[in-house]
Amino acid sequence: MKKFILGTAMAVMLSTAAHAETIGVSMALFDDNFLTVLRNGMQDYAKTLNGVELQIEDAQNDVAKQQSQIQNFIAAGVDAIIVNPVDTDATAAMSKIAADAGIPLVYVNREPVNIDSLPEKQAFVASNEVESGTLETQEVCKMLGGKGKAVVMMGELSNQAARMRTKDIHDVLATDACKGIEIVEEQTANWSRTQGADLMTNWLSAGVEFDAVIANNDEMAIGAIQALKAAGRSMDSVVIGGVDATQDALAAMAAGDLDVTVFQNAAGQGQGSVDAALKLAKGEPVEKKVYIPFELVTKENLAKYQAKN
Repeated sequence: MKKFILGTAMAVMLSTAAHAETIGVSMALFDDNFLTVLRNGMQDYAKTLNGVELQIEDAQNDVAKQQSQIQNFIAAGVDAIIVNPVDTDATAAMSKIAADAGIPLVYVNREPVNIDSLPEKQAFVASNEVESGTLETQEVCKMLGGKGKAVVMMGELSNQAARMRTKDIHDVLATDACKGIEIVEEQTANWSRTQGADLMTNWLSAGVEFDAVIANNDEMAIGAIQALKAAGRSMDSVVIGGVDATQDALAAMAAGDLDVTVFQNAAGQGQGSVDAALKLAKGEPVEKKVYIPFELVTKENLAKYQAKN
């Protein structure tokens, strides 16, 4: 009887080990509000799955470090890899490293430059950036009545999302309903609240006149708000838009400082990337592009998104 029980226990342990899967995750930067929600979404979802372990590393905005992490994951024998790219222009090399090793790879949130030529067993999970800047700018245009002057804060120029969101802004302002809005300044603040505040301070010091701030993300928008308030400018005199609908952004909207943001489902992207990685590891088919819709957030529907967070 003891031998039977022991044998059964060993069989269960071996079965569990056989179905255990390890996913290596390289995040561009831990110290980022949105990416923290994305990372937490992965971790929380993985906890609900039996035998799934995430090994999460911080690339600290260093492309070389991120490539090294991918190589280390491969050497450690992970079943799949998830990458939130530091530089979306560097993803072709990352794809090759994983493909040569035969390890499935999923890009999350930031679109790889080689999106249309991803190797087998590779995919991309995110939201369609054409929607983000478009929804934001259409609402800003509506609030300005289609006329005025705007300043644009861009994310990291090496990042596809920053380039796409900025293109969205220009495309919307070129439409008949919004062509009365002129962009008077357009510079990068690298997704950063601190750099957003510094950039806004510089514009104010230079005497730049504007009616709206259109930022590629909430962090830069919040930085702009801080600088404007420090300079004594009334929040009622300027329309401010961002993207991501982070907790801080929703709080700024509730306070009457931020006028519009766009909800990007970070937790949903995290869950989707884990699902895609597990399917690829099992040899199951996955769409090359998995998109989770953006949603416009205004003061009128704010409560709905506060409840989500």
